Amino acid sequence: MTKALLISFLVSMIPLIELRGAIPVGVGIFASQGLDLSPAMLVFLFIACMLGNMLPVPFIFLFARKFLEWGKDKKLIGAICRFCLEKGHRGGEKLQEKAGRGLYFALFLFVGIPLPGTGAWTGTLAASLLDMDWKKTTLAVISGVLLAGVIMMTLSLTVGGVAGLKFS
Repeated sequence: MTKALLISFLVSMIPLIELRGAIPVGVGIFASQGLDLSPAMLVFLFIACMLGNMLPVPFIFLFARKFLEWGKDKKLIGAICRFCLEKGHRGGEKLQEKAGRGLYFALFLFVGIPLPGTGAWTGTLAASLLDMDWKKTTLAVISGVLLAGVIMMTLSLTVGGVAGLKFS
């Protein structure tokens, strides 16, 4: 059980996979090893994935932009750093124009709806590039990760139930 939770925690820290992939992986590990899929274990799995997904957020917010700014003039990484900065600024400006005062709600939805290319990593990086408020950004990202977690847990259990997994 501890191994399954640790694997889920670590998978949720991987960019692009994040909690959206970690929850189905965790449910699959529990089911394949015959571990208890009781509501209490599912809550532990959910919490492990939430914590793993949120752990990188402060580092991304505080250091990713600084790294990209530093790296934009470097020989080996300059092109990709410039690309990330330019794409982030263009995307951020479009988002600000469309969202207006609802920018943090838009960030919440961006993080919370589990689609490819969205999530805590991307949302936090965008917020950093837009110089958004740290506290409001964190609240929007945590809320978005929570929404994504509920969606993914529901889908994992629904599809798992259809696939014949046994839940306590």
